[in-house]
This record gives sequence, C-alpha cells and structure tokens, in this order.
Amino acid sequence: MLTTLKTSYTDTRAGDLAWALGREPLPALAELDLELPRARVQLRLLGASHQVLLQDTDGTACSETVACIPGSRTPLPLGVSKRIDDWEYAFAARVETLPGGSFAGRAQELLALVADHPHGLAGIFPGDPHAFTAMLVQRLGGQVHWRTWHSYPREGRLVVTHTRVGARVREPERVGV
Repeated sequence: MLTTLKTSYTDTRAGDLAWALGREPLPALAELDLELPRARVQLRLLGASHQVLLQDTDGTACSETVACIPGSRTPLPLGVSKRIDDWEYAFAARVETLPGGSFAGRAQELLALVADHPHGLAGIFPGDPHAFTAMLVQRLGGQVHWRTWHSYPREGRLVVTHTRVGARVREPERVGV
C-alpha cells in the first residue's frame, strides 16, 4: 500500500534516527494490519519514521521503533541481538549514500516494490517525491522478517534495516556418556 502522508515535510538527517525496543504505540500517520500464520503484525508509519508491533498466538509481543525521537539516547545501531521471552530478536541497519540520479532511481524502485505488495506499506512525505519510509514484512518458517527503508533525499542517503524475530532454537539435552 502506498500513501501520501498528511504532515509537513521536514527533512532530518539519517544520523538522527534512533532505535528502541518495547515502546508503546506512538501516533501513526498510516497503519497496515496483517494476519500472518501464527502472528499479527501492525506496520506503522510515524511522522518521524516507523514502528512495528508484532504479537504471536501465544501472546508474546514485540514493539520496534526506528525514528527521529527528540531526547532519545539510543542511536541507530548497526546490529542488535536480544531475547524477548521465547523469541530471538535480531536487528541490522546500514546507511547507503547514493549520488542524485542513482538516489532517485533507487527511491522509485523501492516504492514500486512495496506499493503493490500485500504485506507492504510505504508513505511519501509531501514536498519531495523521493522522501519516504517503506516497510515490507513476511513470515519465513518460524520467523517473521521485516525490512524498512528511510530516505533522506537532501543527503542522498537511504537507511535500510532488516529485523528477524522468531522462536529461540533450543539446544538438545545432552545425555550422560
């Protein structure tokens, strides 16, 4: 789903993005509710970027926020691995710097990928057709994966994240020898 976000466009910097796990739902400009096998996911576009809310059929829940949040003390990490109840949570981020023409082409490519995908949500910020946040979620085996793209056209930067959440793999019990 592709939408134009109803907010004033103020380009921030890619370096202003922060990461948080476990935040309560923040006010959203657009939402997409999805039912995946054994999980409910809500993709949320914020004025300052994204939030994903995940809940499995057993009641285990996860909330990930990547946004420009004033006063946040947790900058965007390159990678995080954590346990959440019986889940393993893994997050990775990278920043791509692209020259002008390449940036516009990459932006159009990503928006086309997400716009018609049944598990995708993208929002374009008014004032610049290449200013967007896009999200795509899927279930692969016992894990839920999502990717996000946050564009900063004035900087020519694209922040790309990938998250994987799934049941913890348990070590088999060792039998005495």
